[in-house]
Amino acid sequence: MPRSVNHVASRARRKNFMKLAKGYFGRRKNVWTVAKNAVEKGLLYAYSGRKQKKRNFRSLWIQRINAGARQHGMSYSQFRGALGKSGMELNRKVLADLAMNHPEAFKAVFEAAVKK
Repeated sequence: MPRSVNHVASRARRKNFMKLAKGYFGRRKNVWTVAKNAVEKGLLYAYSGRKQKKRNFRSLWIQRINAGARQHGMSYSQFRGALGKSGMELNRKVLADLAMNHPEAFKAVFEAAVKK
């Protein structure tokens, strides 16, 4: 009895990979083995990139808050300490947005945190 190979499924699987490789340069877009390796590596980078994105944004927010706090004569860690003691629960994202786009509101938050 001849060997049965499911060509429909394997063709569909290759087709999906080739769709993902669309837009790649050179053989990466049209040669199966090269495209498969490129797509797999790209998906790995996408997965790790989603984790790095969170780290990068947290780092950016801290830098912005630090810059805003230093304009008022205090370091980031001192400001966060004062903020915690005052009982205000503002996250880094909100504080960074205030420091960057609304300096007068950030100053009000700063003074309220330092006063208590």
